[in-house]
Amino acid sequence: MKIELGIGTMTQAVEIPDADLLDVLTPNKVEYDLMGEEEVRRALAEPIGAPLLREVVRPGEKIAIVTSDITRPMPTYVVMPALLDELYAAGVEAKDITLVFALGSHRSHTEEEKRHLAGERAYNEIKCIDGDVSDCVHLGKTAHGTPIDIVRPVAEADRRICLGNIEYHYFAGYSGGAKAIMPGVSTREAIQANHTMMVEPEACAGNIATNPVRKDIEEAASICGVDYILNVVLNEHKKIVKAVAGDVTKAHREGCRFLDTLYQKKILQRADIVIVSQGGAPKDLNLYQTQKALDNSKHAVKDGGTIILVGSCKEGLGEKTFETWLTEAKGPQDLIERVKKDFRLGGHKAAAIAMVMQHAEVYLVSEMEPDLVESLFMRPYTNVQEAFDAAMEKQGKGAKVIVMPYGGSTLPCVEG
Repeated sequence: MKIELGIGTMTQAVEIPDADLLDVLTPNKVEYDLMGEEEVRRALAEPIGAPLLREVVRPGEKIAIVTSDITRPMPTYVVMPALLDELYAAGVEAKDITLVFALGSHRSHTEEEKRHLAGERAYNEIKCIDGDVSDCVHLGKTAHGTPIDIVRPVAEADRRICLGNIEYHYFAGYSGGAKAIMPGVSTREAIQANHTMMVEPEACAGNIATNPVRKDIEEAASICGVDYILNVVLNEHKKIVKAVAGDVTKAHREGCRFLDTLYQKKILQRADIVIVSQGGAPKDLNLYQTQKALDNSKHAVKDGGTIILVGSCKEGLGEKTFETWLTEAKGPQDLIERVKKDFRLGGHKAAAIAMVMQHAEVYLVSEMEPDLVESLFMRPYTNVQEAFDAAMEKQGKGAKVIVMPYGGSTLPCVEG
């Protein structure tokens, strides 16, 4: 079978014997009735595990709405009109509502960026601010010892409403829900304490019930207090196809279940060889972005197998700390030990790559210089077919293959 894979603005074809091909994993086809703001309004009218929002908030209360920053695809500007209408219906006044952008460890926004994220109506009607981690309220510690230091406007509000988009997260299980609080409006020290658990086996995409990172996040949010969430699921075109509102845990879990119907792919067995692509530009501009597809592919490969990662990476590694950690390491294990002792954002993705390498060899098909790729503990190729032929030679006659053309958006899950 001939399969086309995106790499940069081009495609490359690979020919795989039909007898060896286990599956080609693409997003599921799901029917939905409403989209965008209409779906958001439906969710607010049908809350999960909670009364209507207008029955929760009271006139005169200070309301903090926590939403994602510019590094996330959350379409806050689509969500805010329906949310404001619901708050106003309860008698809440605009002067008592603050929209807080959850920066985590990211940079501050310009005013134009705030306007774009919030949308014209919200930007003009209510206060829109960045979370300032230099001014926090200490609320205690989690059982893990993570400090619960929350930016003041959120910690001191009478009501907290968390927005977010739900997608797979490679060590917190899923995004959304309580993540708006931790790490969204938490200090760097808190984030680092929480994220050190990313090396635990159960800290992986799609796992929420026994995920130590997620448990710590939700304990912090419980102590802080979250009165309501409004989360969305986006399709591959970044359009809202599902919204959930209500209880911080129950509504979030319903959103996660819907996400699974879109992007979780059941497989009967793991493969000897997994060929995975981010799907081409702009998602594969650098290795930092392409890492997401690699991490999803680890769920489809056997121990001792081979992953062929396809991504242009024409802009190189893509993030300074990520680059420093990768180029300073003498081997993959160095990166795992380093993140345990000294968690650093950026470096954590280097460690995540190393964790994949504990179980499988990685061949990288890219535009990067071969010497650089080899220094990253991967085998360099410029052609997918050549990489596949080499992998077949290594794995032996009859090796089984799974292909993931949109690896960043599909999560393999072995049935049973």
